Amino acid sequence: MSIEIRQLKQHSEFADAVRLQKEIWGFQDVELLPLRLFVVGSKIGGQVLGAFDGAHMIAFCLCIPGLKTGGKAYLHSHMLGVLPAYRNSGVGRQMKWKQREFALAEGIDLIEWTFDPLEIKNAFFNIERLGAIVRRYVHNQYGTTSSHLHGGLPTDRLTAEWWIASARVSAARDKTERPRAAVLERIEVPANIAELRHTDRHRAREIQARIAAGFETHFRAKLTVIGFEKTKDAGTYLLGEWDSK
Repeated sequence: MSIEIRQLKQHSEFADAVRLQKEIWGFQDVELLPLRLFVVGSKIGGQVLGAFDGAHMIAFCLCIPGLKTGGKAYLHSHMLGVLPAYRNSGVGRQMKWKQREFALAEGIDLIEWTFDPLEIKNAFFNIERLGAIVRRYVHNQYGTTSSHLHGGLPTDRLTAEWWIASARVSAARDKTERPRAAVLERIEVPANIAELRHTDRHRAREIQARIAAGFETHFRAKLTVIGFEKTKDAGTYLLGEWDSK
């Protein structure tokens, strides 16, 4: 499969990205990122990327510029979506590395995004496949949404920090071994959490609350998510010390 990934520039392309949000997440119209946000993002130093199978857009990614306290510029990768038929094809990974390529060319060394700590597959991808680290937990960032993927739970999020010029990320890109810090704490997510969101929401919420408390305790102790393990029974966040990029 030959996929082209490029910056989006035309209003018709931005409109396709808006349409894909419905197909991927099932959002109601009021929850969609509007076309004008894609237009603005493309003009103020952000990135709007599309992945194409022939003339058909099958994935998109929107980044907007951010500024840290103290004046550090970075990119916030607000949304990346891939049509269901193209998941597990490597398209998402290709888009992230293209995102990194464009950012490095503009002198940016940090890209951040948030992800659901209960999504085991995404956690593994972000931490192990891309080399991101995590040091922040946010409660109910977007409020309760209409997406079937959220299962009516609060939209708690972890913040991924992707230090794209680091040796850690370069090793992930090249699929080579990287130095591993000692694992000091673990936080486990049961493998059946996606099912529990729909069959036992009360139990899923209990798990979400337990995980939130664990992250907050360990982050206060200045620990960082530095790895992730998957088994048939669970996904496990590995926390340790991290003091370099």
